[in-house]
Order: sequence, then structure tokens, then C-alpha cells
Amino acid sequence: MSGDQILQLFAYLMPAVVTGAVAFYFFRLHTRNEDGRRRFLLHKDSQKDTLPIRLQAYERMALFLERIALNSLVVRVAPASKNKGDYENLLIKQIETEFEHNLSQQIYMSDACWNIIKTAKNTTIQIIRSAGMSATDSPDKLREDILNQTMEKESPSNAALAYVKKEVSDLWS
Repeated sequence: MSGDQILQLFAYLMPAVVTGAVAFYFFRLHTRNEDGRRRFLLHKDSQKDTLPIRLQAYERMALFLERIALNSLVVRVAPASKNKGDYENLLIKQIETEFEHNLSQQIYMSDACWNIIKTAKNTTIQIIRSAGMSATDSPDKLREDILNQTMEKESPSNAALAYVKKEVSDLWS
């Protein structure tokens, strides 16, 4: 082949190569957009199904935090005996039972939110135990001590509830 023939062959192939490259580029761009659109529609459909379940989980955890708030807990749970230790154990058992009842809700919320809820539960139990170490001898005095401790500082349940509310508000934005 001579140089003229190679140049002529190149002139014939050049438009086909350019057309093929442009077609490949636009086809690839189109398939990426279609994949993105399908993912968006799938996410939108799943969000429609999962959002009510997630909101219900947050509602249940808000109720849990309200129920273990020390001021409502000691009012709701009356001492069964005159033994201070029994009442302390009863309060802790109530918290643990509530927590175990709502344990499955963790799959619907973030790890940070779940950890804050667990910390609020553990801190509440710690407050009850530290009040139980005082020199009081009756369950009624223990109730007073627990309520006095909640008056001095913010309840762990309130702090956790504020975080839960923030996380729920982030679902809308």
C-alpha cells in the first residue's frame, strides 16, 4: 500500500471511529443516568415503606425514655415492701424490662442514637444505685433521694430524648 492509499483509508475510517466514540460516550452516559434513576425510584419506594416503621421505632424509644425518666419512674413504681434494696432492684428491673421490650428498635435508628439511648438507660440505673448507697433505710427515703438528684441536674432521659427528636427532624431534611 502506498502512502496515498493509507491516507485515503484513514480518511474513510476517521468519521466512523469518531461516530463510534461519540455513540459509545452517549450510550454510557445514558445507561448511567438510567441506573441512577432506577436507584432513586427504588429508594423512593422503599422510603415510603420504611419511613412509618422508622418513625414508630423513634416513637417507641421516646416513650421508653419518658418511662425511665427518674421523676416519672419513682412516681409510677411504688415500693412493694419496706426494704430499700428491694425497691432499688424493682426500679432497675423495670428499666431493664422496658429496654428489653424495645431492643429490636435499634435496627431502625442510627448507631449514635442507639448508643445515646443505652447510655441514658445505664446512667439512670447508675443514679438509682448511687442513691441506694446513701444512708437511707426506707424505700420512701430512697424515692426522695432519687428525686432530689434529678432536681440538681438534667435527667439522662431528657438529653437522650432531645437527641432522638433531632434525629427524627433530620429525617425530613
